[in-house]
Amino acid sequence: MDIEAVRQFCLGFPHTTENVQWGADLCFKVDGKMFAVVAIEMVPQRISFKCTPENFAALCERSGIIPAPYMARAQWVSLERLDALPDAELRDVLAESYRQVWENISKKRRAELDGTKPAALKPALKSAARKSAAAKPRTKTKPKTKTKTKAKTRAKAKAKASRPGRRK
Repeated sequence: MDIEAVRQFCLGFPHTTENVQWGADLCFKVDGKMFAVVAIEMVPQRISFKCTPENFAALCERSGIIPAPYMARAQWVSLERLDALPDAELRDVLAESYRQVWENISKKRRAELDGTKPAALKPALKSAARKSAAAKPRTKTKPKTKTKTKAKTRAKAKAKASRPGRRK
């Protein structure tokens, strides 16, 4: 795969954006979170992407694949050249990278991006909760005693009065 094929593939995912960061790195993001980075001006060209912990260990054992600089702790790998993985496998790992980032976005935000309303389910849940609460008899709770707060207030007043330079 060349950079243009990687670009077309990544932009095929829903809600994906691309931008150039750090001078000459083409970043692919979903909702502002990166899932792949292609070094444009580097020769040979490199691609880095997020992967699962299992894939991270397996991929790093292969030649031409290293832990991504600065991002290895977040389970990112870097292909030292674009042909380090067969095209089909590269597509699979890029799709997995996108999926991981997409699933880390909150359900509410995913629904906003998709244009659906997650709030449609909430009224049904609230009405069910009200019905179950109405079925339970309510018990009275003991009123809180204010003796502790009165004692604290008195102590503070005494402390203020005993400070030097204060008028009574």
